[in-house]
Amino acid sequence: MAPGWFPKAVAVLVALALLAPAFGWAAGQVGYAEPLENAAEATGATDDAEPVDVAPLPGYSVPGLGTAPGTFVSAAVGTGLTLVVALGIGRLLGSDADADTDAVR
Repeated sequence: MAPGWFPKAVAVLVALALLAPAFGWAAGQVGYAEPLENAAEATGATDDAEPVDVAPLPGYSVPGLGTAPGTFVSAAVGTGLTLVVALGIGRLLGSDADADTDAVR
């Protein structure tokens, strides 16, 4: 059974995923660039860089979809994967805590 906070957490994550295209649009409007990319340009590291396009969702988009739908799908997939990993780790840690509590009794 899911903990009481789980439905609220999922609702917040869904809301953020739905807003992801708006965040992407706003970042473009203000000229936002990733800080690591800025640091690489400032140090000259981009002069010798070779691009690698092996990411499952390169550029936070989905090939064949427009910008907003691609950003939404990318956000939904990333959020879902993060949630699954976090819940898995939580269950592993929770089962260890339950085992420790049983051993003390």
